[in-house]
Amino acid sequence: MSKVRVHNNGKLFFDFRYQGVRCREYTTLEDTAKNRKLMQKALDRIDAEIALDTFDYGKTFPNSTRANRFASPNQDKASAAPGAVIADSQDTPKLKAFAQTWFAENDLRWKRSYRKKLHDIWEKKLHPQFGEKKVSDISKPEILQFRAQLAKVRRGKEEGLSPSRINQIMNLLEQLLEEAADRFDFNTPFKGIKPLRIPRTQIDPFSLEEVQQFLATVPASWRPYWLVRFFTGMRTSEIDGLKWKYVDFERREIIVMETRVEGEEDTPKTDGSQRAIQMSDIVLQALEDQKAHTAELSEYVFCTRYGYPLTYRNVNNRVWYPTLAKAGLKRRNPYQTRHTAATLWLAAGESPEWIARQMGHSNTKMLFTTYSRYVPNLTRQDGSAMDRLLKSRFNEQAWRAPE
Repeated sequence: MSKVRVHNNGKLFFDFRYQGVRCREYTTLEDTAKNRKLMQKALDRIDAEIALDTFDYGKTFPNSTRANRFASPNQDKASAAPGAVIADSQDTPKLKAFAQTWFAENDLRWKRSYRKKLHDIWEKKLHPQFGEKKVSDISKPEILQFRAQLAKVRRGKEEGLSPSRINQIMNLLEQLLEEAADRFDFNTPFKGIKPLRIPRTQIDPFSLEEVQQFLATVPASWRPYWLVRFFTGMRTSEIDGLKWKYVDFERREIIVMETRVEGEEDTPKTDGSQRAIQMSDIVLQALEDQKAHTAELSEYVFCTRYGYPLTYRNVNNRVWYPTLAKAGLKRRNPYQTRHTAATLWLAAGESPEWIARQMGHSNTKMLFTTYSRYVPNLTRQDGSAMDRLLKSRFNEQAWRAPE
């Protein structure tokens, strides 16, 4: 049955059958009552012309990939079986052409950083492998072989890409091919292909003694920056994008509303990442000390000596790693400061729900699956807390048997 439908991008399209073939023709019209009325009127005309055998596909949809198929003099109208779908590669575009359209339709709904990530995957991984192939010609064996290649040893590395990275690449390819299959009526080759299993995240937080050792070694001018990172759990992009207008000394809160990614201002990673972080006494003092040095120099809390925003690669290479080496500490990436905050809060007995809010997590699942196993290394978790609670509420005679 012919219908006017709405695509997941919000645009309307025609869905009808011609010569026993299901056809979908997409438009740039928004889903409004007026546009639906206009398209329904056009669809009624198409149905009438099909019934009278006067329908000219190429004239009605001159830019359609199906126009040549139905205009071909060698095409026998009776040859298309009822219910057949178009799986002929002649009627489908190359993946590079379809990807260009798909990106144009979806770029506006993505964060800048995510958009850049997808375009990088396409340009570096997918386009060289599949760009010149027609979307309906890409097969399941080709996809599985490509995935296997991504995991192989290459260029002297001990191992290929991580399962997480491979899944990101495959996910983009899957989105492209499933959308193409929906538009051009062929079966997606991704049926039955499952993501690779991702091992549990391996983290290496600092102990409180190691934090103290790092802070005692790092140059004094950098101490407030790293102290805030260690005791707030802020991401690199969040602290590098922190502005003085988001530091509320009266309420003792740091408001995470902006980030700085690849030298440009952006919004936080997720909606839950927009949050208010409560300042401990040590964080409050560090920010008060920092205010005396940069509040008049820059809108950014932490900046260069000339007031410019920080560049994380420069900070890592000139401050973080040299300080670790000088302090004799194990080499770790700076993201471990965020993991350290979580484990120290847990060790101190803070509420998991409160910690999740401070970290910008939507729930406590991350805490219990990733961080909780580090707590025994930082404090006793052997039932002694309950013992102390009972002793504080009952005297010894309350549980001793009478003599």
